[in-house]
Amino acid sequence: MAESEPTRPRCRLYLITPPSFAPDSFADDLADALAGGDVACLQLRLKDCSDDAVRAAATRLMPLAHARDVAFLINDRPDLAHELGADGVHIGQQDMAYADARRIVGRDAIVGVSCHNSHHLAMEAGEAGADYVAFGAFYPTATKQAKFSAAPEILQWWQETFVLPCVAIGGITPENCEPLVRAGADFIAVASGVWDHPAGPQAAVRDFNSVFDRVAADIDQG
Repeated sequence: MAESEPTRPRCRLYLITPPSFAPDSFADDLADALAGGDVACLQLRLKDCSDDAVRAAATRLMPLAHARDVAFLINDRPDLAHELGADGVHIGQQDMAYADARRIVGRDAIVGVSCHNSHHLAMEAGEAGADYVAFGAFYPTATKQAKFSAAPEILQWWQETFVLPCVAIGGITPENCEPLVRAGADFIAVASGVWDHPAGPQAAVRDFNSVFDRVAADIDQG
């Protein structure tokens, strides 16, 4: 009997923190979210704050993530990711060259790279050794001012051409994520779509996972 073709891995959720928060109160929101179902990763994304504020937030949140087997990444700062023992770092095109980030965090850490809507940037990051590439924004977002707009077709292209995982980001909610999952996103990155969900973070995570399960079942059935 011929072996069947391997099915595509199920899409997973990639949480991003709000750009500012009080660590103790946000820890309750994070615990609530993680109780809602499968989460692959949490990215600490604090803007316009001191290094000590990043340290304090990471010290409070990283144990919660690790207790649920959730990878903990720090945005922009490979130096702090290495210092604090995070699982890795996410860098943008304006933050630091991939090679410099890799040198700082080490070969075993995760390094993800924002590639906006660019085939070229994504291929460059993949060839350099990035652990994942991130595309977006796919929808309007209030979390940050998006300078680039991406279409689902870039996810399909990437999925059909490369093995390296891709992340979809930008204005994604449980209601609008399905086209991106079907197009080929390995991870759906979400901030306000979880933290500002009207029914709370736990319900948001549960709703995202319901979509992921449904799409995975459809793909398995051919």
